[in-house]
Amino acid sequence: MITSFSAASRSAGPADRRVPVAVSASDPISHEGAVSQLRRHPGIELREESGPGTVALLVEDALDEAVLTRLRRIVRSEGARAVLVVGTMRENELLDVVECGVAAIVWRREATAERLVQAVLAASRGDGDLPADLLGRLIQQVGTLHRSAAGRSGGPVLGLTPREVDVLRLVSEGLDTGEIAGKLSYSERTVKNVMHGLTTRLHLRNRAHAVAFALREGYI
Repeated sequence: MITSFSAASRSAGPADRRVPVAVSASDPISHEGAVSQLRRHPGIELREESGPGTVALLVEDALDEAVLTRLRRIVRSEGARAVLVVGTMRENELLDVVECGVAAIVWRREATAERLVQAVLAASRGDGDLPADLLGRLIQQVGTLHRSAAGRSGGPVLGLTPREVDVLRLVSEGLDTGEIAGKLSYSERTVKNVMHGLTTRLHLRNRAHAVAFALREGYI
């Protein structure tokens, strides 16, 4: 059955602004499956290699240090945005993945064509995209870290402005840039500028990392 891409296509924009995507996988069947799923979408242009301005989609059964190293290289050295499709993830690996700079995570069991496109387009916009169960686990983990550090710190080391806190709170609820702009009566450009300013100032990798920071420091 061919999945409908109508909703995702509307968010992708004109065909001449297609998102460049490079797929890598731990086995050839997974690679060809992901490529086949993405190839049918008019807003995506498949590439052989990742690099600045591309979205790198990695398909893995599980995480190990080699995968984490690859993720760090994709984001920090190659300048790409990373989407991770993974079968399993241990509790202690989630923060590691977020801090590597991964923009979106998709469970392999949920990796339909529509779900992959949604994650790729979110990453290309600079938005985060985590499954609901992982977002809950991230909040719980960072909350635990914050509570354990509360006795050792008199307050946040680096400050966030009220505007940044408002934006991050909505990001943590899963809203995208347009929805955040509507909620706060800002323009989308303002929301993007707020996110860019705080991630640059605090040396954060992406929106998920920014939410983790805000939770750890007790802002949200």
